[in-house]
Amino acid sequence: MRPFDLFHPDRKHHLKLYVKRVFITDDCEELVPSWLRFIRGVVDSEDLPLNISREMLQSNPVLAKIKSGVTKRVLTELTKKAEKDPEGFATFWENFGAVLKEGLYESVTDREKLLELCRFSSSRTDGLVSLADYVANMKEGQDAVYYITGEDIDAIKNSPQLEGFRAKGVEVLYMTDPVDDFWISTVGLYNEKPFKSVTRGGADLSAIKTDETKDEAHEKDKAPDDAVSTLIAAFKTALGEAVQDVRMSDRLTDSAVCLVADENAMDMHLERMMRQHKQLDAVSARILEINPAHGLIKDLAARAQADATAPVLHDAAHLLLDQARILEGEPLPDPAGFARRMSQVMAQGISG
Repeated sequence: MRPFDLFHPDRKHHLKLYVKRVFITDDCEELVPSWLRFIRGVVDSEDLPLNISREMLQSNPVLAKIKSGVTKRVLTELTKKAEKDPEGFATFWENFGAVLKEGLYESVTDREKLLELCRFSSSRTDGLVSLADYVANMKEGQDAVYYITGEDIDAIKNSPQLEGFRAKGVEVLYMTDPVDDFWISTVGLYNEKPFKSVTRGGADLSAIKTDETKDEAHEKDKAPDDAVSTLIAAFKTALGEAVQDVRMSDRLTDSAVCLVADENAMDMHLERMMRQHKQLDAVSARILEINPAHGLIKDLAARAQADATAPVLHDAAHLLLDQARILEGEPLPDPAGFARRMSQVMAQGISG
């Protein structure tokens, strides 16, 4: 079971070092890496001197070999457990997986074995899925491992960025541990497949094969391209520097809008975490993607085509941007302005 202090910065492993069955110490950090700090047990060596000091332990080459051997043995046993007892390993992973994933960016030599041990919740399966199973079940035309990070799995399940992936049957991995934001950027690839966040602009779904009938129906349901282009131009004028860009989306099916980060920018969840810990000050401008098949966007596109300077477009642009921010859990820069615009739109709708 997971100990209460597993994520405490001062947490240490519970391994006792013996030399020729004589107890030496229970405070030898060099026995295992920090990402195996949940290990309990005894290490007995025939090769260390009985009178070894703490200073000698820190630089002893035998201890380095012991550390390598213990780490290798633990990973081997975990691999066996994953193969022979998937349910038992799933329980282990729920308790200690977040710690084990620290090794993905701390240990280059053990990274490959750790990747095979990793398990994730996903948009397709009720249980946990391995990276090997994910790649084996990739859709035709899919060339990346897609994931989404967040603090709460129920919240990220409802993220609008997932809509297009669900519609095309593309599995998305849910990553809710804080360490996920860091190891992914370090690892980069699995089985020559890059990791790609669904909240970034580089997640292109156009090459992924899907039901042609559904695609045709979606295309017919979209607003005319020229009307959408006019609406996008009006939104860009209204929003100015509040957004990096406004563009059509191929990832939305039900929602009107969503926010995404630029392909080369920091992941949205990671940036939010760094702001919470006072490591970043400013909020980066995002890309606002609009769904040309959504009823609201189609009505606004028709209005823009009739009069691109209509005041309702200015208010709609800011309301939709604030709506996208709320869906991402972002604070509104102007809550009073949002409330005022919302009241005006509701008043117009009721009076109309």
